[in-house]
Amino acid sequence: MSADIATTLNERAQILLKTLVERYIAEGQPVGSRALSKYSGLDLSPASIRNVMADLEEMGFITSPHTSAGRVPTARGYRFFVDTLLKIKPLDTIQINQLEGHLHSENTQKLVVSASQMLSDLTSFAGVVMTPRRSSGFRHIEFLKLSETRILLILVTPEGDVQNRIIFTEKAYSPSELTETANILNQNYTGLTFDEVRKRIHDELKQLREGMTRLMTAALDAGSQAASESSEDFVISGEGNLLDIQELSSNMANLKKLFELFERKTGLLQIPRHQQPRPRRADLHRRRIGPVPLDECSVVTAPYEVEGQIVGTVGVIGPRAWPMSA
Repeated sequence: MSADIATTLNERAQILLKTLVERYIAEGQPVGSRALSKYSGLDLSPASIRNVMADLEEMGFITSPHTSAGRVPTARGYRFFVDTLLKIKPLDTIQINQLEGHLHSENTQKLVVSASQMLSDLTSFAGVVMTPRRSSGFRHIEFLKLSETRILLILVTPEGDVQNRIIFTEKAYSPSELTETANILNQNYTGLTFDEVRKRIHDELKQLREGMTRLMTAALDAGSQAASESSEDFVISGEGNLLDIQELSSNMANLKKLFELFERKTGLLQIPRHQQPRPRRADLHRRRIGPVPLDECSVVTAPYEVEGQIVGTVGVIGPRAWPMSA
């Protein structure tokens, strides 16, 4: 929400809008002038409150349902509340340590799944984690002979994950040939992408025996495939929690669209995949309110880092009117 819009609302209007949103989130019912007078702390007459409400409705921050004299926030009102009026209480050290204690894993995929499930458990909504993109290269390679024409490729990624692939060959390789080939790759090409290694092998290693070059090429092809098939872009947990939310479950057509989005796992967290510069502290947490793709939903997201680089995003998908404890 821009600063220009914030300046259009005086302090009294902002307090009443904040009160209205908080009461609607807490009770789930349209909020009337009497409740605003009781909870806002402002010494205003009912007529003054109604005048402010009329102004807020004209500006598109609130609306009045046909069946009630009270008002409810619109998507624009929610956005203004989140961007300008909401105060976020930071977690204390004990809470942070407790959460971090659930996220220790040597395996990246298990860690991502645990994070997604923890977000869902904490909020009772759907937790979403965008997985980090695997590097198209390797830290270490080993070959293990399985049979005359089957070789197990053991590939350690730059992130420390281990990928295993079986390579089928036309000729039989001796253990010494496998060790020599792995040593050449590990000593000369660690840290390069598979495409870079493939090009350098073609340019620099013409003196190698044809069989060794063929084995290297097969290993690079298998490594490239392992990187491309690494893991899903998103891990989602707790989708079923959304069925218990009246605001969402009352419209099954829209809920079906949301679950179709979960199935495709595209467009959930609109964060670019490429590495990004470190964001300003104010930009670390974002909340988008409809369409996600539905106006009834909102998404709270935050980036996460590995060694100082933003590599992915965590998020929670829930209704527009989140409980204040979520």
